Amino acid sequence: MNPIFQSILREEFDYQILQDALADYSRPRDKIRNLIKKKEIIRVKKGLYVLGDGHRKRPYSRELLANLIYGPSYISLEYALSYHGLIPERVESVTSVTCGKNRSFQTPIGRFTYWFVPLVYYWIGFDVIETENDIRFLMATPEKALSDKLLHDRKTNIRHQADMEAYLLDDLRLEEKDLQNLNVERIETCARHIHSRKLNTLLDYFRERGKT
Repeated sequence: MNPIFQSILREEFDYQILQDALADYSRPRDKIRNLIKKKEIIRVKKGLYVLGDGHRKRPYSRELLANLIYGPSYISLEYALSYHGLIPERVESVTSVTCGKNRSFQTPIGRFTYWFVPLVYYWIGFDVIETENDIRFLMATPEKALSDKLLHDRKTNIRHQADMEAYLLDDLRLEEKDLQNLNVERIETCARHIHSRKLNTLLDYFRERGKT
């Protein structure tokens, strides 16, 4: 194995780790450019990299990278809904929310988008997800991902429970059984932290069905 990669222990790494791996090189920046040119490493954004195909022991984690590319942030919206198995579509762009500005990054490994939510609402409703490869990243709970999605769909006109039912079952294509498994108390917590008629309509929708 190339000695450079012996000291890079993860598929996702930052500039400091790369510098340490190149400590014996007199011109490390030139070496970095050469490694990128040969696709031995991939520059995701300034200061953040993943190993190239020939050096990976496992697939890199786009979820972890989403947390690292722009923060503070956690994965939510369509990507989290798909991850939790609530919507049938596979979502290619990794969607996150942030208490910073709206941002979007088109990278060699895909698109990452970040949508602003108020700070008081941001700090609730996400968990640390740990994978079998000891990768940890922040992701919205199913309930917070759905709440975020409702807030983000500003062009969606939802005024009544019938509108909400059409949005959930037809637009998002959620299954009735999955809706029944949601923890409504978590959605109530979201609603307490932000003024939203749509979240209140969602709660009314669940109350009408005896969920609370």
